[in-house]
Amino acid sequence: MSLEDRTWQTVIGLALGLAILGLAGGYLGWLHPLGDSLAVGRGIAAAAILVIAVFATFAGLRMAAFVSMLLALLTGGQVLLAYAWPGLAGQYSVYQKNLLFRNAELSAVEADIRAAAPQIVTLQEVSDPNLALVAALKDAYPHQHVCPGSRVGGTAILTQLTPVEGTAFCAPGLAAMQVVTGEERQHRFWLVSVHLHWPWPHQQADHVDQLLPVLDRINGPAIMAGDFNMVRWATSVTRMAEILGVRPAGPTFGSYIGLSDLFRLPIDHVFATKGGKVSPRGALGSDHLGLLAQVEI
Repeated sequence: MSLEDRTWQTVIGLALGLAILGLAGGYLGWLHPLGDSLAVGRGIAAAAILVIAVFATFAGLRMAAFVSMLLALLTGGQVLLAYAWPGLAGQYSVYQKNLLFRNAELSAVEADIRAAAPQIVTLQEVSDPNLALVAALKDAYPHQHVCPGSRVGGTAILTQLTPVEGTAFCAPGLAAMQVVTGEERQHRFWLVSVHLHWPWPHQQADHVDQLLPVLDRINGPAIMAGDFNMVRWATSVTRMAEILGVRPAGPTFGSYIGLSDLFRLPIDHVFATKGGKVSPRGALGSDHLGLLAQVEI
């Protein structure tokens, strides 16, 4: 083997190792919050490993390429399944929306909510100006629970379902209330609107640790929706879903368009006790697309 061939082997092997390290790191959110930040790029890392593995094959690193391809196909396949699996529609409709605290198209958001006619609306970044939307929807959604938040606004739940008196409460980045349905009002379940902090190096992990005991006190079926600022397969989101006993409505898709309309991040989600089916709505003055889900509890 020539010196040039050995050099190429070293370069390709190093690139393959770094890609695998980045992919593996995305599974270590339980160990350090950096893992969740890496989990955002899990699909990209898997694709990169596949491409580099092809070059590794031609460079004579056949065993390393074979093992890497299997790893990439397994992990990338899980991400692809999350994007592709549609989920099964349920009987309860949820409209989820991060409004953007400075939304200048509130009338368009109102029209879209009225057109979709969901039973439940979950909102984030409900700033003082955005309270006008909440007030405008009072006729269609008479039961409203708004929680104050940071400088970008709080969280809110609007619903046509009858609330259980005394159950509504607020927590940092969270609004929750229990509702009752059925002819004899025998079915009770919880509604939760969530807005998490940005991930590492920001304080998302600490925020989740703060909310887990809150979610643990919620007993019974539930619907949880919001801007999680994280992909649904990351440790922070799965911990919240597991402690509440809910499943994601599928499929996932790029909902945050603040970076680029061509590079969308799947960080807004709807969960329910028995999952559901979700589809996108327009941005309508926000840097997040809306979600419309049909879920089952």
